[in-house]
Amino acid sequence: FNSVLDKYIYISSFWTMSIEEKFAKLSVGDESSIVEAVKADGVVKSGLAANIDALVAKCAAKDEAEALAGLATAKALAEGAPEAEAFTKECLAACLEQASAKAGSVKKAAVETAMAIAKNITPFAMKSLLPAIFSQLPVEKKWQTRELALNCIASFSETAPKQLGNALPEIVPEVTACMWDTKKQVKAAGIAAMKGSLTVIGNKDIDHMTDNILMAITKPKEVPEIMHKMAGVTFVQSVESAALAMVVPLLLRGLREKSTATKRQSAVIINNMSKLVDNPLDAAPFLPLLLPALETNADSIADPEAREVTGRAVEQLKRLKGLADKALSVRGDISKLGEEFKTALEAGEAAGLDNVVAHASTVSTCMMDLHFMDELQWKKNIAPLFAPYVDAAKAEAATEAVRAKAESMLEVPEEDDDDDDAEELCNCQFTLAYGTKILLHNTKMKLKRGKRYGLLGGNDSGKTTLMRSIANNQVEGFPDTSSVRTVFVEADIQGEQSHLSCIDYVAIDPKIEALDINKEEIRTVLGTVGFTPDGKAKPDHAVSTLSGGWRMKLALARAMLQKADILLLDEPTNHLDVINVAWVKSYLNSLTDVTSIIVSHDSGLLNDCCTNMLQIENLKLHSFKGNLDEFVKLKPSARSYFSFTESKQTFRFPQPGTIEGVKSKGKALMKMGGCTFTYPGNETPTLFDISVQVSLSSRVACVGENGAGKSTMIKLLVGEIEPQTGDVWKHPNARIAYVAQHAFHHIESHLDQTPNEYIRWRYANNGEDKESLVKVTMQFTPEEEKLQKTPYEIQFTDDETGKVSKVKKVVAELVGGRKTNKSKDYEYEIRYAGSSVDSGEYLPQKTLKKMGWEKAMKAVDAKIAQRAGLYVRPLSTKNVEQHLEDCGLDREFGTHYRMSALSGGQKVKVVLAAAMWNQPHILILDEPTNYLDRDALGALAGAIEVFDGGVVMITHNNEFCSKLCPETWVMDAGHLETKGDADWMLKQDTKIDEQKQITEVTDAAGNVTKLKGQKKKLSKKEEKQLLKKIKGKIKNGLDLDTDEEEFAFEKDLL
Repeated sequence: FNSVLDKYIYISSFWTMSIEEKFAKLSVGDESSIVEAVKADGVVKSGLAANIDALVAKCAAKDEAEALAGLATAKALAEGAPEAEAFTKECLAACLEQASAKAGSVKKAAVETAMAIAKNITPFAMKSLLPAIFSQLPVEKKWQTRELALNCIASFSETAPKQLGNALPEIVPEVTACMWDTKKQVKAAGIAAMKGSLTVIGNKDIDHMTDNILMAITKPKEVPEIMHKMAGVTFVQSVESAALAMVVPLLLRGLREKSTATKRQSAVIINNMSKLVDNPLDAAPFLPLLLPALETNADSIADPEAREVTGRAVEQLKRLKGLADKALSVRGDISKLGEEFKTALEAGEAAGLDNVVAHASTVSTCMMDLHFMDELQWKKNIAPLFAPYVDAAKAEAATEAVRAKAESMLEVPEEDDDDDDAEELCNCQFTLAYGTKILLHNTKMKLKRGKRYGLLGGNDSGKTTLMRSIANNQVEGFPDTSSVRTVFVEADIQGEQSHLSCIDYVAIDPKIEALDINKEEIRTVLGTVGFTPDGKAKPDHAVSTLSGGWRMKLALARAMLQKADILLLDEPTNHLDVINVAWVKSYLNSLTDVTSIIVSHDSGLLNDCCTNMLQIENLKLHSFKGNLDEFVKLKPSARSYFSFTESKQTFRFPQPGTIEGVKSKGKALMKMGGCTFTYPGNETPTLFDISVQVSLSSRVACVGENGAGKSTMIKLLVGEIEPQTGDVWKHPNARIAYVAQHAFHHIESHLDQTPNEYIRWRYANNGEDKESLVKVTMQFTPEEEKLQKTPYEIQFTDDETGKVSKVKKVVAELVGGRKTNKSKDYEYEIRYAGSSVDSGEYLPQKTLKKMGWEKAMKAVDAKIAQRAGLYVRPLSTKNVEQHLEDCGLDREFGTHYRMSALSGGQKVKVVLAAAMWNQPHILILDEPTNYLDRDALGALAGAIEVFDGGVVMITHNNEFCSKLCPETWVMDAGHLETKGDADWMLKQDTKIDEQKQITEVTDAAGNVTKLKGQKKKLSKKEEKQLLKKIKGKIKNGLDLDTDEEEFAFEKDLL
């Protein structure tokens, strides 16, 4: 300007120019007038909308003065005119380019302007800047430009954290590439951007791992150690796209590591995390990256166990992909919303309208993705954008119309419920965990009055835990049990209450006490279910005298007294005979105003009683209308819950091996003869004159009504109790496995041990079973103790002189040794009273029996038999782990979980595995079908079919026993009748010497020991020849081999 006057005239005229003219003559200092014009007249009237391209061109100008003027104007608009952001943001790409300009002043202005645009944009519009930012990140761009673009991303962690989290799936791959850049400035900016992004994941499970995730990207050598830490994370929170975006790069690195352990850990983490993805569309962008890498590993990893784990992760991701493919997308669609806005606004073609609509659509979709769907939120963030085109009322109405449309896009159609007349008792959403294991995640449950729901799921899926949690008020959103009376029915009786009478047992229940129910009312209700003074179960007798079936009826009676709104029944037909199962069905169907949730492996019960089915699958609770048959039509795979033939599990029992002196599989190993038994306090015997026998080829089902005496007879047979009259005999070398009806009593005092630790404790003393040594039948009676202390005349023969002498002596104990004498009878090593050392002397079985030591001899026999089982398979952690797996318990639960954390089905498998460890010859199962699902029952049936030992089972499951047992013992009020093919075992009279012999064993250290096969019985001719040969060797002073030496001792040649 030539004078101050010229400058004044120019400034005065500039304020009256149009924006188009202003942009043509733009210089530094003019920006305030442009901001004022936009604020006063709006983006359309002021001309900004029509001339934004001119401003972009100024920002990108090569001329320093023009560039500085354009950048100053864009910065002023970003900071002072938020209503213009739909247009101002167009300058961002030019600002980023100018960061690498030659002039330092332009560089500085470009950085300030770009950061002003990034920091001042509406948080919900943050995503609209990403295309411009990403376009400046490729490696061919100047490093100053790339650095500034990354700094813009880093700023979003402060100004738009939620929106940044929503955009992470797009941002992370772009930023990750820059973190390995050779230019240190770009690398540092990339790390800073990633660090900022990690702060907005919003997943508490992995918040503490963010530094490790960052390190994994920059220091690949740390990946194995970081994967190890990651594998220790227990995932509980829903996994959303932000968390996946951060973790997937780490997981991909883990999958590509050389170490098999790291590949396996990556697969485990992928499997665990993917189960917690509520919206499959969150995972969809990452599946094309993870699935191929996992599939490659599943085919190529050498370790079979790691390959199997990886295979499970592949199946899980394929399931997730299937869900993602089918899922109705509820993510905001910019193109759909753009059309909706144009229709609602009815604004025609106005300058810059397309820019504003696109901007509003981006804001709207971000609000949809983050579930900001409130009217006021949309009115505040979107309606003002349309002020230059329509009046405020029209803008708000159009915004509301599009919001309503967007809300309908977010709705996932649910199945119509046609039972609207039924009262809704519960409609809640919750997560359920047991210890560190997630059972149900973010799942819904709706219950209606009067409906009977069958609850399905495999063993360990959380069925009982769910019901117990409902009963204990631990399910989030479930009505309090005081407002909706909820009763959990289970038949387990605590040991400290077992002495109480049935009436007192019910009366001391805290819930019964709280309802102030008197004993007469209790007696009346017990009478309605069969507890009468002259019945099988008497109300005034102790609950310990009740059989399993009557215990369940007692639990049902207690529930009836509480007048429940919701009954939770865990295996209500366990232990019940056919008559009582029918009674339970009738009772449940009569409860028209009571809602029931029933867990049962009895398909008949679920068909005859259930109106709806609930299924636990993939951490979700799925609801279906109809009974079990209708459910199976919809989901045929559920048949495996109830069909043996559909079983996918396999159990393998150890084979029993041979028994010395037993040549035929039909020879009796256990016998009862004329046994009668009466419980203390009862006048009438429970069992009358029972005689049975069991051999290696026995397959016996013991059936009868509840309380008929089945379990009592089995307890007599295995030595848990003693008969008042009659004899019980067991072959001294036979090993017996007994799984009781109330199986958990075996492990009740060991719940703080893992199954592996329990089995190793139980058999630690040279293979002796500690559980077998506490039986009543192994405790000495006063009469036996008196005999043991009475001196007994023992006859001795001097080997040199042949002189016979008689001495009265007292045996202090049996030391544990046993041998066979010339008469083929056993002799036992003893220690005499008064002797401080073992004498090395043996006494015959008959003599010791007269001296009161019969039970001690049985104990020695049991120990020797048990040691024989241990020899073939040493008691190592690895062997026990494999054995537990063979009995259906995964090594994860067998070796790493305490028994207190196991489900009922898992505990039964532990008890079964522990009983089978020492390779028993006879397996006795009292109600084996309780607590095991059909998959496990099918596996159990398969294992029994190929088991070479004898099997006796008590069961009410006709399908199970008819499949396996040709012989039946029918117990009726204490009297036994045998039915079926009792002599079938004689047809199976296979000689034991035809069985495959064990030729070698491997101990825990890997040492192999060769075993001699069973000795072949010699013919008379062969025996004569061997006798002649041995005599010749002895005469000539030649050494005998082991077999010859044994034969020589047997024939008194030595």
